[in-house]
Amino acid sequence: MSQPPRSNRVHRERNGDHRNYRDSHGDRPSSSDRSSSRPPYYPREADSPPKHHGRDVPRVEHHDSQCTNICSRRGIVLICAVLTNALVLICVVAAQMVTSGLSAMGGLGGFDINSNFNLQGTELQKARDLDMQYSQMRAPGIYGGIAFSLTFGVLSLLFVVAGNKPAHVMSKKLLYGSLVFQAVGAVMYVVAVGLYLHFIIRVNSTDVCQQRERLYSRSGYTWMNCDVSGADAAVALFGLITAILYTAGTVFTVQTIRGVKRYLQERKRREAEKQQARANPQRAPLRAETTAV
Repeated sequence: MSQPPRSNRVHRERNGDHRNYRDSHGDRPSSSDRSSSRPPYYPREADSPPKHHGRDVPRVEHHDSQCTNICSRRGIVLICAVLTNALVLICVVAAQMVTSGLSAMGGLGGFDINSNFNLQGTELQKARDLDMQYSQMRAPGIYGGIAFSLTFGVLSLLFVVAGNKPAHVMSKKLLYGSLVFQAVGAVMYVVAVGLYLHFIIRVNSTDVCQQRERLYSRSGYTWMNCDVSGADAAVALFGLITAILYTAGTVFTVQTIRGVKRYLQERKRREAEKQQARANPQRAPLRAETTAV
């Protein structure tokens, strides 16, 4: 009869061991519970980087939007117009340097006019006088060409820089100003090219140019003639290209203005619908059902 109590004691001790083992394992979560104070700090550490990244992301998108807006069709046309205006300016200066005469070119220090020229004595003095007169006759063309191309080039560059925003964010005055500028620029460049060629042809048809051509041809300089030079032709060519670019820019700007108007009208319509939906929340589902039908 004493054995059953011993077996019961053994079972009780075993059960007690299991209970102690379970209690010991049940106590372990308490240590993890102690470390459970960390989770309140984890969200703070985990939330701080997204806030930092959230601040950086709009900056990246902002720079990308500036690049995409500047490199739009309008921006590319204006950038090309800046380059062609610079080419017009270079060609105007080059035309003046080429047609100014060998005596004027010798004054730049490239070579000695007395040793390299076949002109001597009175012919040399006469060539200098004719070159001076011819340069003075061409002076209005070069000064006008420099001022004209420089003005339009700088204004085109300003419109390129000002167009670094989306079209619907830009002011209407800036869009309409760009439209008027390019339309006027296209017309004025065509007129300017015609006036420039007419001016050059008229200067080349004067007695000064004819005497100068005969004087240089007797000395073997047949290329110094009264025809329109290649530099003057380049001025006309790049001027017409600039006029074409301004015409294309005018068309693109008109399309942009129309698109902005449609966008603003659509946005106003959506805002009005949202306000109506907020004012009449019960009628909104009915409208959805009617539109679905």
